[in-house]
Amino acid sequence: RRFATSARATLRNYGRVRPSDLDHQAVHEKKTQKNASFTFSLSSTGLFVSKTLTIVINIMNIFRLVGDMSHLLAIILLLLKMWKTRSCAGISGKSQILFALVFATRYLDLFTSFISVYNSTMKVFFISSSLFTVYLMYMKFRATYDMNHDTFRMEFLVVPVGGLAFLVNHEFSPLEILWTFSIYLESVAILPQLFMMSKTGEAETITSHYLFALGSYRGLYILNWIYRYYFEGFFDLIAVVAGCVQTILYCDFFYLYITKGINGELSLEGKETQLTGIRIV
Repeated sequence: RRFATSARATLRNYGRVRPSDLDHQAVHEKKTQKNASFTFSLSSTGLFVSKTLTIVINIMNIFRLVGDMSHLLAIILLLLKMWKTRSCAGISGKSQILFALVFATRYLDLFTSFISVYNSTMKVFFISSSLFTVYLMYMKFRATYDMNHDTFRMEFLVVPVGGLAFLVNHEFSPLEILWTFSIYLESVAILPQLFMMSKTGEAETITSHYLFALGSYRGLYILNWIYRYYFEGFFDLIAVVAGCVQTILYCDFFYLYITKGINGELSLEGKETQLTGIRIV
């Protein structure tokens, strides 16, 4: 009887797990689940990053990306300059109006077509920042605007460019004509600024940085078109010709900026330099 009782007790206890064993097992299962979750998270993150990079590479190349960043830098420098100094001295309001017109007519397809979040975000930024710049110049800091030297006639640019957009375009449709108009207008929109600098004979250093970044953006886009033609067979004659014209307009300023920068004469402390009749202050 004692043996039977002992045997039954042994059978009842057989297969039972002690509380300490249960705790150990629970901890082990928790660690396993955590490791599996972490591994899944890493693989998901890696897959997302990989797909994102693939999309970015497919949509653009390094020249376009750096060109866009240079364009963003130019606009940010301009806005910071005006906001920090509470002044728009040395900036051509007419050039800023032309740039606002460029972006407003180019990105009318913002709500009708979608390429990518990056593309739409850039469109919204360029439109809003250009309109905000015009607001600062003609409303908030109007008292500091040098309209006596900003005398370039905008109609001399807008009217011929509008006529050319009607005559030379990819497709005779409202959106396409306006897009072509914006491409042509952007190529010459900087002329009032350059004309103003030639009249005053000087430019603030931060304004020079703004113009250099703006010109670099267009120069990088030329490399972007060369890249796309070589690797994708893509070629847009209208954009290429207009971009080359715009870059040529910056050439003299580039020479001034680079030579004075290399010689260490271009600084943010207000040091003056003189070349081709333009003084950088």
